[in-house]
Amino acid sequence: MRYTGLAVAFVSACCFGFSGPMAKYLIAAGLTPIEAVWARMAGAGLLLLAVLAVAKPSALRIPRSRLPFLVLYAVVAVAGVQSLYFVAITRLPVGVALLLEFMAPVMVVLWVRFVRKVRLARAAFVGAVTAVVGLAIVVEAWQGLRLDALGLLLGLVAGACCAGYFLMNDSFGDDVDPLGLIAWGMTGAAVVLLPFSRPWNIPWQAFTVQATPEGGQTLPVLGAYLWMVLIATVAAYILGVNAVRRLSAAVGATVASLEVIGGAVVAWALVGETLGLFQIVGGLIVLVGALLAQTATSAAPVPSLEPEPQVRAGV
Repeated sequence: MRYTGLAVAFVSACCFGFSGPMAKYLIAAGLTPIEAVWARMAGAGLLLLAVLAVAKPSALRIPRSRLPFLVLYAVVAVAGVQSLYFVAITRLPVGVALLLEFMAPVMVVLWVRFVRKVRLARAAFVGAVTAVVGLAIVVEAWQGLRLDALGLLLGLVAGACCAGYFLMNDSFGDDVDPLGLIAWGMTGAAVVLLPFSRPWNIPWQAFTVQATPEGGQTLPVLGAYLWMVLIATVAAYILGVNAVRRLSAAVGATVASLEVIGGAVVAWALVGETLGLFQIVGGLIVLVGALLAQTATSAAPVPSLEPEPQVRAGV
């Protein structure tokens, strides 16, 4: 089962890697980042709700006691991660934004040690320091942060929300169906983002044209949007949640870091973005640090976010 979980996590990371590059096409066609996020969440959420209502209506039943968890999941694990990341990629290359977001594995380690008070192996902290050093190389800190400062901040906050995504996926019990959680989470995120995205002002005609991000390939915007919804959102989230349930937040976050490589490759192929030598070297160091940190905790389960141990249904 562990190898199956690793394979599922790997495919999920590859699917997520398309989200930033595909979003570039929507933004190039005239949508703002927050409008692109809303269109993504609303499209994916409504699609999943419709499919589950017909194929598996029981998955949409959420116990009343779990509603606060669902709201937190929608705000942090879905709306927070996606909106902050989409804004960050307007100020940073996709690869750099992904590297910042995937400081999440290190944040998971810090949460486990200092919030949950779980004693960790020394390798966990060595990995955390290594990842921070790699991040400093990515942003070329010795040059006085040549990259956009606001973009860097948004990327790191997106990383904190991403850490919450992994921790929350590892914490809910069998009384919540993962498919229902994803469907309601995406729909809830779209509702949360309504006052910020104001979809009634979205230039919907943009979906009927072709777009060419600066230095990139020309693609139909509708095709990029559908790929983003079906592959980079619905498939990616379903696979990602199930991978974490099979593994743990720690191991799942580590494998998900491969999205950094996948996203950078897709961005190079489609939108003409390349990383400099320092970004490539620093990115590899970040991934090595994350791997060290998470390997040190993979033998022990990441504690639940619930105040008391969750008793799974049917046990």
